[in-house]
Amino acid sequence: MKILGLKPLAGGNYPAGLQRLDYASDVDGLHDWGTLLPGRRRELWVVVLHGHGARGDQLYTRNDIRAIWLPEFLATGGGIITLNLRGNAWMCPSAAADLHAVMHYLRAEHGLQKTIFCSGSMGGTANLIYGVLHPEDVNAIVARGAATDLASYYDWCLTQSRPILREIAEAIKAAYGAGPDQAPDLYRRHSTLANQERLTMPVYLSHGGADAIIPVEQARRLAEGMRGRNNFAYDEVPGGNHDAPLHDTKGLGWVMGRMV
Repeated sequence: MKILGLKPLAGGNYPAGLQRLDYASDVDGLHDWGTLLPGRRRELWVVVLHGHGARGDQLYTRNDIRAIWLPEFLATGGGIITLNLRGNAWMCPSAAADLHAVMHYLRAEHGLQKTIFCSGSMGGTANLIYGVLHPEDVNAIVARGAATDLASYYDWCLTQSRPILREIAEAIKAAYGAGPDQAPDLYRRHSTLANQERLTMPVYLSHGGADAIIPVEQARRLAEGMRGRNNFAYDEVPGGNHDAPLHDTKGLGWVMGRMV
């Protein structure tokens, strides 16, 4: 990864000290970006990945998320990094490679030793996928309203009539270069459900029971597979929609109490 610039961000809802990180990917030279907010605990960083259709600064520009999440993150004393990560990439191989390079940069230049991945929807999905791809980079995960198996989620989206779900399926196929039927091994490698034994870090999963964007069965299948593990917790919001778990305030404290 080549660093292209690190400069202050000011105005709007941006907190004091926020910086924009611009970089070029080692994969294909793509120029992308994120935000850095250093904390008083140099060794700890909270990693926040955005939802489908949003951008790398969603934490600061979506007011409901900012109001709930940002005070919690600041209270950890750690730094906060948010990433654009190729837009609607659903943690495809190139996005995972870029994130791995960013983790290396944070270790080398900013003192990172421990991470908490805390995100929702596509971001929560990406948290889980990255956790099975690179568990060495992840010390805890909070995933809200996430898909746990992209292949079955992609197939489900194609059966639905809502335009946003067809758009999500198209984005997944574009990011991965093929659909699950054409690249089953690739989708299996990026399936949290198929690789759940690699989730050795504390994982807190929450989901709305009536989620119409990512069906709750995605969470329930992983929760069943992880049943009995003391490093895993599942909270289902009865009747909750897709945004319901975004208002959860238990997950971050739960994983922090179990981090090594």
